[in-house]
Parts: sequence; structure tokens; C-alpha cells
Amino acid sequence: MHGCTPDNIPPEILCSHEPLILKNLVSSWPLVKLSETSANSTVDYLKKFYQGQPIGAFTAKPEINGRYFYQHDLSQLNFCKQYSQLDTLLDKLLEQLSEQIDEKRVPGIYVGSAHVDQLLPGFRSENDLSALSKFKPLMSIWLSNQSRIAAHHDVPNNIACCITGKRRFTLFPPEQLENLYIGPLDNTPAGQAVSLVDFHQPDWVKFPKFEKALQQAQVAELDAGDALFLPSMWWHHVESLSSFNILVNYWWQTTSSHMGAPIDAMMHALLNIKNLPHEQKEAWFEMFKYYIFNNDTTALSHIPNEQLGVLNPMDDKSSRQIRSMLLNKLNK
Repeated sequence: MHGCTPDNIPPEILCSHEPLILKNLVSSWPLVKLSETSANSTVDYLKKFYQGQPIGAFTAKPEINGRYFYQHDLSQLNFCKQYSQLDTLLDKLLEQLSEQIDEKRVPGIYVGSAHVDQLLPGFRSENDLSALSKFKPLMSIWLSNQSRIAAHHDVPNNIACCITGKRRFTLFPPEQLENLYIGPLDNTPAGQAVSLVDFHQPDWVKFPKFEKALQQAQVAELDAGDALFLPSMWWHHVESLSSFNILVNYWWQTTSSHMGAPIDAMMHALLNIKNLPHEQKEAWFEMFKYYIFNNDTTALSHIPNEQLGVLNPMDDKSSRQIRSMLLNKLNK
């Protein structure tokens, strides 16, 4: 898509159910323009806003080749998590650039999902997507040398803006879950469950259905200034292809603020439904299909409106009542 600007992104793009590349969306940002001149000027610009707040960072040995992942048995990670100073990490990235070290011999440095308003106060006044202001999105910054992040999904909608370097997103629709061989839900590298497939060297014996996923894959390659609109729940494998990479992204949701996280409902179902006898699970499948996933607005017309109770459309008051009821039951 061409013609979008930071203050004008057509509504049909923000409502799309398919990923869309927005060419040159943030080319006018001061940080993007500086990135076209030199890495040093880019770093100096970021340091201008940095107030010294420690940030979470990943560091890794060169042997992982930028793939931040598990050890072979999934019991541990192949990288270290630590708190550091942003200016120190930026200086290390510049040092690697100046020494022109072979990428295969460079220790990995990765900063993911750092909140811009906390980390870089004032940055947003010069670099922002005002077209999203009504959604009050969360703005985050990502920095690294070459890296590969396993395919995962996020619940919010996302616009990812490539600031420095090049990015490659390999994208899959939500229904490809089974073919992506997703790992543990609770023991994860960085919060979200990830695909266990190495996209650069797939083990076809262990992951034969991955070929079906690839048939549905879309690939988005971004240059500095480009952006990607990524709808909610789409799986995305992300590669930072350059020696110095910066990405800024926006997450927002269009659901009501009183709604909780769907993953919490799934965890509750794992607790109470997953291990039921087969016949009971089949019965509850029908119950969920009817009460939760049924979009037929007339399905409950046989019940008087004043007697619908928790089946009424949810609002803040009723959501608090249900939360209170659930807490009481869980605490028994």
C-alpha cells in the first residue's frame, strides 16, 4: 500500500483481516532520516531522550546465529536475560559495526518491546503515528543486531515500523496453529508460545505438517521507513537482517476495556475441561460452540431479555460481577 502517512491511515487498512505492507509510512520521521545518514547519528538521537532507566535485554553467544530460542530439550533458553543500560547496548552495537566483525562471530544483542514513553520520554513528540491516537496504542521499540524470533502471535492489532536496517516477516493465518508445532504455553522464551520449527533448517521428519503451513505463508520484507499492518492473532516469524536494526511498533485493541485476556479463559478450560471424559468434553464442546462461538443473534430469543442474566451483552458492571463470582469459586 502506498500513500499512507503518519496522520492518515485509511480505516479499511486498520480493519483489514490480512497483513498489509505500508510503504514509506514513517519515512518522514526524524529518526528514519537520521538512519539514512549514519548509525552514529541514529544512536546520538536516541541517547538524547534516554534518562537512564534500566531495560531488559537478551544477550547470546555467536553460536546461536541470532536465533533466540530454547536449548535442545526446551528446559532452558539459549540466551541470557539481564537488565542493562540502553546507552551501553547502543555503544556495543556501534562497536560491532566499527570493527566489521563477521556476523557469525558477533555476540547477540537484543532489546524487545521496550515501552517508548517510559524509556525515551519526548521521542513520541517527534516520531509518532497520530492516525492511531484514538486507539491509545502502546508504542514500543526493538533494537538488535542480526536476529531471528520464532513464529508467535499477539492478541492486539499491530503496526510494525522499520526504522533502521531490514526486516523479514513470515506470516501465517491463525488457523495454521496445528501446522506450526507450537511449544509450551507457560515455559516460553519471551511471553508468547512459539513455533518449535527452525525456519532456516526445518526438520521435516519431526515437523512434517510445517510444509502445509508454508503453503499458506506470506512474506513481508521491510526497508527503513516501511511498516507492516499485522492483524490480531496472525503468526509471525521475524528476522532482523542487518547488523544494526531498530523497529518501532504500535499495539492496540478494539475490544472493550472491561474484557480480560482470552488466554486466561483457555487456562481455566485446561484446568476444568481438558481432562474430562471424552463424552463430557464433547458435550462441553457443544456448549462452548452454542454460548461462546455462535454469532446468531436470535439464538437466545426464546429467553425474555430481563432474564438473560450473564447471557446479556457484557458491560463493565456485569464483567465485574462475573470476575467476583469466578474469584470466589477459584478460592474455594
